[in-house]
Amino acid sequence: MPQTVISVSTRGQGLYEFTEAAQDFVGGLSPDEGLLTVFVRHTSCSLIIQENADPDVRRDLKMFFARLVPPTDDPEMRWVTHTTEGPDDMPAHIKSALTAVSLGIPVRNRRLALGTWQGIYLFEHRDQPHVRQVVLHLSA
Repeated sequence: MPQTVISVSTRGQGLYEFTEAAQDFVGGLSPDEGLLTVFVRHTSCSLIIQENADPDVRRDLKMFFARLVPPTDDPEMRWVTHTTEGPDDMPAHIKSALTAVSLGIPVRNRRLALGTWQGIYLFEHRDQPHVRQVVLHLSA
């Protein structure tokens, strides 16, 4: 079965769309129909399918998760013991556990069967820039 690894560069916390890269991968392959599995190879970021029309949605999601799981230097997070990699590290692991590290997306006629306003995003939970690896696998 066809498989590839793409790199997604981040500039800190936020959502980074890579729908076009995923579509390019499935568009050049056979079979015409199948299931695209998307898997991120890291424990401090995640994957989501989300609206890609209004950037306010991405900003609001980022702010919601920042309020839900603040950095470990916040007094609400004094219970956290894993702090050696910085105040954003353990919150990143928690956010990743609350979201998904893999997605399944149907493919029809060599096109991702996403809704009109849906896009595929890497959700970066760390403050510093990273290059994240995402595995794309198409199965019939």
